[in-house]
Amino acid sequence: MTAATYRSMSVAEPGGALQMVAEEHRDPDPGQVRVAVKACGVCRSDSEFVTGRWPGIAFPVTPGHEVAGVIEAVGDAVESWHVGDRVAIGWSGGYCGYCPRCRRGDFMFCRQSWVTGATFPGGFAEKVIAAQSALARIPDGLSFVDAAPLACAGVTTFNSLRQAGAGPGDVVAILGLGGLGHLGVQFATKMGYRTVAIARGQDKAALAYQLGAHHYIDSTAGSVAEELQKFGGARVVLATAANVDAVNATVDGLSTHGELLVLAVAPESLHVTPVQLISGSRTVHGHASGVAHDIEDTMNFAELQGIRPIVETMPLTDAALGYQRMMDNKARFRVVLTTD
Repeated sequence: MTAATYRSMSVAEPGGALQMVAEEHRDPDPGQVRVAVKACGVCRSDSEFVTGRWPGIAFPVTPGHEVAGVIEAVGDAVESWHVGDRVAIGWSGGYCGYCPRCRRGDFMFCRQSWVTGATFPGGFAEKVIAAQSALARIPDGLSFVDAAPLACAGVTTFNSLRQAGAGPGDVVAILGLGGLGHLGVQFATKMGYRTVAIARGQDKAALAYQLGAHHYIDSTAGSVAEELQKFGGARVVLATAANVDAVNATVDGLSTHGELLVLAVAPESLHVTPVQLISGSRTVHGHASGVAHDIEDTMNFAELQGIRPIVETMPLTDAALGYQRMMDNKARFRVVLTTD
């Protein structure tokens, strides 16, 4: 590597291996900043880009949409951001501000569809160039390693919970104790919900209670729905497990007007009958992560309440190993790549 280049872990073709390449430095365009990456989480959704399943993706691709770092260069027409600012960048790579969706404030679904690590190079690298609308300010009390997973796994759970219909003291169940679920339990508890963690095996109970759960349900020990109904039914089930059978098993455990919030990506169809929905006036819907201001809210709440992700750190050069650990469900609970 020379002073005019930086390291990037990229994939040359669909399903290819992550390999180090030298990228040329460039200055940010108007409205953009260049960020020196300090940490980047590895998300299972990165596989959508690595395998080429994401619509319209062009190779080579540099994944990584849980980015934390420091601004080192600012383009023209950038407002309120300066060299040295600590920032995070999530799935949303910013928004245009003028398309029909943006004009209605629906920034997450901007028609430009800027996705970090898919439509432009992501955080498996020493540098990232991104739109200023993608930037979230990291609070002083969070390290880069802690901030990175909060830019995707964190905001996805926090933002969906705060937009759900549950109120203080309501029963909220978190299905799964992985990368999203272990944060979901912490957020739900600190938001004042009666939090029920659901996972496979009694051995997960200790972790659930350590994270703050009030109750634990072993999904292998009996009917999850019947156990939830013992608490009066769940006002919200946050489905973070990519197992459709496990998700299906929670529907009859919803209370009247209960919501099944689906966060985990799975290729199979859910099986929910009209009777299950109509009999309790229940709803099922998915929830996308959030834009920059949602990430800021997530990080500020996490700092205030002492919520932190559980991570394994690896150097950027071990990105292929870290990625495989995440895909094989061997990481506890997030691999975070570091450049230092």
